[in-house]
Amino acid sequence: MAGFFQKIGLWIDSTNLPQQIKEVDYVGLFTNPWFLLPFIGFLIYLLYKQSWNSVIMIGVGIGVWIFSGSSFMQNLIVDGELQLEKILPILAVGIVALGIIVYLLFIRSE
Repeated sequence: MAGFFQKIGLWIDSTNLPQQIKEVDYVGLFTNPWFLLPFIGFLIYLLYKQSWNSVIMIGVGIGVWIFSGSSFMQNLIVDGELQLEKILPILAVGIVALGIIVYLLFIRSE
């Protein structure tokens, strides 16, 4: 089983996906009208359909994405060493985001 996951990891590395995600220009993305207009249109459609679960999950996804690119996350590893005092807040953000998603999907459904 470990070989299977190792092959998947090698495939993901060969696509340069981690590097592309790390180098996303989010300011350029959210000021690009070719992305922004369909995205706003999709949000307006979700609001029109009153699909609050989807709107909240998009908000949680954007919030986690912004948090993962923050200076707090960039200073997680200093000189090749993991800063242990920063692990608890990261776990808290992950647990809160996961809790919101589980609540929306399984506990409160539309």
